[in-house]
Amino acid sequence: MKGRVIAVSGIDTGIGKTVATGHLAKSLAASGIGVITQKVAQTGGEGISADIAAHREIMGIGLQGVDLDGTTCPYVFACPASPHLAAALEGREIDLLAIRRSTFLLQRQYDLVLLEGAGGLLVPLNGNLLFADYLRDAGYPLVLVTSPRLGSINHTLLSIEACRSRGIELRAVLYNRYGEEPGPIADDTRRVIGLALHRYGMDSVPLIDLGEGGFAPDADALLAKI
Repeated sequence: MKGRVIAVSGIDTGIGKTVATGHLAKSLAASGIGVITQKVAQTGGEGISADIAAHREIMGIGLQGVDLDGTTCPYVFACPASPHLAAALEGREIDLLAIRRSTFLLQRQYDLVLLEGAGGLLVPLNGNLLFADYLRDAGYPLVLVTSPRLGSINHTLLSIEACRSRGIELRAVLYNRYGEEPGPIADDTRRVIGLALHRYGMDSVPLIDLGEGGFAPDADALLAKI
């Protein structure tokens, strides 16, 4: 289907959703899908979004025309803060319709748009709306990125419950093992998250490992859900 949109968010900031988004786009492109990534807003930078540039590097392609003209990230703010605050510090406010219009433009050119959020699901985009509510209103399904780090169980389950309460469709949970320290926490955290998905009646939602080399043998299971 032409012009689908799938959001990618994380359980927290710095959880690895940019790396996950880039590898997901790379895997999808290798399967023959015309895919592009988009960033809802970038903070802590200037010019072209650093996260978009990271996506392209992982995908093995250069910056695209839609990157250079700002379509893939219409808002870039200098302060590394929540988007609503970073915008306010520059005397600006994020216009959600501007983000939506950019997504529409990309939908007309690509089979699939991967829309990466900023921070976690309940990050405010402006004074009126959280990112999760933006996804709910747009009807976008979600890929959620988590990790083995301490606290991930709590943050992951809260994120899943936030999706359930809003009716956001969860397509997959990506378990980001980049830079993982060996030990019992990593495997047990994954086990507990898997049990939680079962408890929530989400047995069809794959829990996919992302390691240093990408999705490896899990790629087919993931692509089937996308």
